[in-house]
Amino acid sequence: MRINADKIASVTRNLKLDRSLTLSPEVRTEHGAVLAGRILGDKSNYNQLEDVHGRMNVLHGDDVVVGALGHRNALHGYEGVLPKRVAPGQKLHMLNMGGVIGECVSHNPDVGPPFEFEVLGQVLVYPEFQSRQGEPANIRMGALKSSGKATDCRVIYVAGTCMNAGKTAAACAIVRRLVQSGYRVGGAKLTGVSLMRDTLSMRDYGAEVTLDFTDAGIVCTGPETAAQVARTIFAELATRRFDVIVAETGDGIMGDYGVQAILADAELRALTAAFVFCANDPVGVAGGVEHLKADYGITADLVTGPATDNNVGVRFVEQQVGLMAINARTHAKALGDHVLKVLEQRGIRHAATAEGLPSRLTPHPSPGT
Repeated sequence: MRINADKIASVTRNLKLDRSLTLSPEVRTEHGAVLAGRILGDKSNYNQLEDVHGRMNVLHGDDVVVGALGHRNALHGYEGVLPKRVAPGQKLHMLNMGGVIGECVSHNPDVGPPFEFEVLGQVLVYPEFQSRQGEPANIRMGALKSSGKATDCRVIYVAGTCMNAGKTAAACAIVRRLVQSGYRVGGAKLTGVSLMRDTLSMRDYGAEVTLDFTDAGIVCTGPETAAQVARTIFAELATRRFDVIVAETGDGIMGDYGVQAILADAELRALTAAFVFCANDPVGVAGGVEHLKADYGITADLVTGPATDNNVGVRFVEQQVGLMAINARTHAKALGDHVLKVLEQRGIRHAATAEGLPSRLTPHPSPGT
């Protein structure tokens, strides 16, 4: 079967697909399998799809869309599972804006029911030149390859209590301030469900290269994949010789996306240059900070997020929890300056300073002086 896709979701970006595609009626029911299907009905909210360039497109009924099978466990979105079997004509659901397709089992009332997705078939790719034998497409094709241990990089981890805890805002503020100070910065999203939005935001704020778990061939992370994915991403970024990597962990430190596996991994903890904790409220701060210390031996260097939206929360964090609290939205430069101070205290400088070279902001002498 041949189709012309109306929209190709960002989750498939490793494959660099054209809109003209060949489908197989036989579908491999596995994470990352690339499917084409028809959108049924229209929605007025949560109705967009991110394309392979990161642009958001409004979905309409009867759009032919290409996405990938996966699962999702989002408190503020959809809970969805990988179906037991998939066949043409079957109705599944669009679980996120990145194009993850699965079987929705519950949803948050704020986003409403998901789009229905009528399966047309599995996309075939033709890796051999002029070959007529197609292979069932999976986002693992073209993904980063694991290259061993990631030991030659320093990482600023940004973790939080839950989704929407201000992690991306904090990561972007840190990236911008470090870049302004002369650091070469890479960015990473280590856990979550496939979407380019957060890593693209880090690029907008100055990160030279950003990678996430989908680049490593994973649609949605979990306890069994998160730590290895983090090592793969760090090993790849380490080849670029960045001074520091700002790494956001999607969802929360007690969620289902495998953040705990990263926190518990001694090799990954050893890369820590700084640890920033984001929380929605004072209880989240107190409980999260204690949990990090008791279960992983991690002491946060800074608290941010909605819990610091005004002086009430800031006072609580500083007086009751005993940590520095700075809001990423209202005091982005101060937050970045505090992280710079932490790096300096730990002897982590950018290469230009270490080698006696001028940084990006060092004034150059005027002609004739």
